[in-house]
Amino acid sequence: MGKFIYDGDVKVDFEDRLLAHLQAVIMAKVRRGESFPFTWKDDISTGGGRTTVYIHPNVSLVFKYHGSRTPQLSPAWLHALTYNANSGRGLYVIPEPDEFTPRENTPRAEMVFREVPNEQVRAPSPS
Repeated sequence: MGKFIYDGDVKVDFEDRLLAHLQAVIMAKVRRGESFPFTWKDDISTGGGRTTVYIHPNVSLVFKYHGSRTPQLSPAWLHALTYNANSGRGLYVIPEPDEFTPRENTPRAEMVFREVPNEQVRAPSPS
């Protein structure tokens, strides 16, 4: 279980593999100077709901991984997360798409993604 820390205040746990994908998408946008919202569902143990932070190039971001191995990145998942991050809604956590579905044969209507179930997202750690 890795940890995403936003501006030293907001801390939330994500699975290492998901966190690696989020880091790749977030850092690509930050390197280009792009700002965007990032939203995730909060764990029911903290009352549920959701949290949104506004990512911009001048904010402190920390990606702390539990494991020492770098997870293999899925091109389909990176594409789906980037698609969301570039939308008006901003980046939000979605399940990993099926790698075997060719993107070019996927109708545009299927590019709507779901949020990840709560069991894959953990509540922010107490400060």
